[in-house]
Amino acid sequence: MLKDLIIIGAGPAGITAAVYAARKKLDFSVISKDIGGQAAWSGDIENYTGFQFITGPDLALKFKEHLEKFEFDLREGVVVSGAERDGNNFKITTSNGNTMLAKTLIIASGKHSRFLNIPGEGEFKNRGVTYCATCDGPLFANKVVAVIGGGNSALDAALQMTRIASKVYLINLAEKITGDPVMQEKVAASSKVEILNKTKLLEIYGDKFVKGIRIEAEGEKRDLSLEGVFVEIGLAPNSNFIDFVKKNKLGEIIINCASETSVPGVFAAGDVTNVPEKQIIIAAGEGAKASLAAYRYLSTHRS
Repeated sequence: MLKDLIIIGAGPAGITAAVYAARKKLDFSVISKDIGGQAAWSGDIENYTGFQFITGPDLALKFKEHLEKFEFDLREGVVVSGAERDGNNFKITTSNGNTMLAKTLIIASGKHSRFLNIPGEGEFKNRGVTYCATCDGPLFANKVVAVIGGGNSALDAALQMTRIASKVYLINLAEKITGDPVMQEKVAASSKVEILNKTKLLEIYGDKFVKGIRIEAEGEKRDLSLEGVFVEIGLAPNSNFIDFVKKNKLGEIIINCASETSVPGVFAAGDVTNVPEKQIIIAAGEGAKASLAAYRYLSTHRS
């Protein structure tokens, strides 16, 4: 069956696009591994308009409740593995082997965590190495952990773990931590956090579970005994499934101010795009723009 629109992803951008598409009475599907995307992994959110304070999981729940007000085809737990042109339309292939056709696409597939690619990372994944403090933080109650990175995601993870762990090492390769000044101040004020700048993580080791890490700073190597490693070194766009739209050197899909890609009928929104600021509220706004642009395209291209 030929849909008006397929939205790939259900983070803030995809969810907002779906709300606008539903209000425009489009015949559309949403395909996503989960609901909420990166927002669901966030800790405390203090900069989303309308909420002076809300947690990431709670905001994701609000998003889902809003979606449930509308009737449309939602395919949760499904990953898009391929996209191609099919005449004037677009064909989507999913991880379960199904294919779908649509007149337009909105790619709102977000990003995924970057890997360290060091010895021990793969071996101890889910055995002390994790990429989500919100998801896995409670497993490390009263334990010593390390957060790897120096940006907002690392600061957020470190702040979350100050409430759970007994000690938090913040290991940053750069000369100083970055991220929002307010978050920097909170991290610096915590007696539980030890910031190690200009420090390289060399190895993660253990037996059945993580027991420690080896680091190097100013030419000197040493070991830190700990039980958890939270990798927060940035994100890479989930854009490998589509190869016929233009991307930048980071793999982000290039869009204009109307959320249009290089291919007519294909739109993109949120963290998968080259829009510079990766914020929940910006992703939501971009999702609205993409949905309205898709509606305009359909209005002028319908036979």
